[in-house]
Amino acid sequence: MFSFTIAAVVFGVVFLAELPDKTALAGLMLGTRYRASYVFAGVAAAFLVHVALAIAAGSVLTLLPHRWVQGVVGVLFLAGAAVLLFRQGDDEEEVKKPADQSFWKVSGAGFMMILVAEFGDLTQIMTANLAARYDAPLSVGVGAVLALWSVAALGILGGRTLMKYVPLRLITKVAACVMLVLAGLSLYEAIAG
Repeated sequence: MFSFTIAAVVFGVVFLAELPDKTALAGLMLGTRYRASYVFAGVAAAFLVHVALAIAAGSVLTLLPHRWVQGVVGVLFLAGAAVLLFRQGDDEEEVKKPADQSFWKVSGAGFMMILVAEFGDLTQIMTANLAARYDAPLSVGVGAVLALWSVAALGILGGRTLMKYVPLRLITKVAACVMLVLAGLSLYEAIAG
């Protein structure tokens, strides 16, 4: 049975927890370079997978070795920052046209980025805990998916809007620096945690 109340509570909790997370940054970067609808399709599919895993696993996801997850996330952020900093051809300020980037390539990139970066994330574990607490998997799943999609859409659309006012080169450098900070924090948590 579906409960709007549970879905609304889950939406609020997950939305607020995910808003300052790396998802908005990933969506922003992808949204500045590629067609927003293609990016959103991949990101949305990845979040469906994450929520399905969280719902299926319930609170079992909290038993994942947090240090290992943080270590892998840290290394992925370092790799992402390196790609942003050392990529050639950053002079191109235009968003790539759909003819240059196929739906499957762009949505696949968004899917893989979110799938890997968000695995074992706070909101995935939180969703698992909420599913175990409320014993209403459909309500929890709908609330969590809608919250994650909302944050992703804000990031992607924010990237498109930002491009109108700030050069892509500057956005890329700032995003790389933020990714380096996130990598450092994740690796520190993996080592110290």
